[in-house]
This record gives sequence, structure tokens and C-alpha cells, in this order.
Amino acid sequence: MTKQRSPDGNLFSIPASSLELSAQGELTDVLMRREGVVVERIVSHGHVTPPGEWYDQADDEWVLLVKGEAEITFDDGTCCRLQGGDHLMIAAGRRHRVTFTSSPAVWLAVFINPNI
Repeated sequence: MTKQRSPDGNLFSIPASSLELSAQGELTDVLMRREGVVVERIVSHGHVTPPGEWYDQADDEWVLLVKGEAEITFDDGTCCRLQGGDHLMIAAGRRHRVTFTSSPAVWLAVFINPNI
């Protein structure tokens, strides 16, 4: 008989105390870190990027909106509306902002930096 490995966790298992904190600020948990790759779970509750601020990252970022709705706007004016199950690749250096999230919105973000 082959032993089955237990999962490391469940993407939807968010402690109640963390949900209370995330109502005040986004909740970000690092789920995995390896050379050149970081995987995060982000829980948003109507959070957006503050006015005048942009994300401008050195890493490529692949995001999957697992649950909820969200909108990402790029500095060239392009806007991408996401619903649960939608995913998007954001190239390193492409300035963007989160302009809408539902409450809750659960993201899976994979940051990739092959230079690390």
C-alpha cells in the first residue's frame, strides 16, 4: 500500500483572526518560496492601490483570482476586469494598480525572477 502525503495546507483555510485583520488591511501569506519563485495567497476586502501609487516590480507576476472580482489598470490605460478563475501574466516593470476588489477577493500570486 502506498502512503499518501498530507497536503501542506488549504488555500481556503483562513483563520478567523486573520480575516478580522484583513478587514483593516490586505492579508498576504507566503505559501512557498524557492530560488527565483515566490507563491503568495492574498485576501482583499475592497482594497485598492492608493491614489498615485503604482506597482513596478522587478519580478514577473502571474496572478489567479481564485474567488471574487477585481480590476487591474495599467499605466497605458489598459484595464483588465477579473472574475474567479481568471488569470493574468504581468511582465516585470509593467506598472499597474489594483483599482477594484470585491469583499472578499482571494488571489494566488506567483512571482518569478529567473535572476535569483
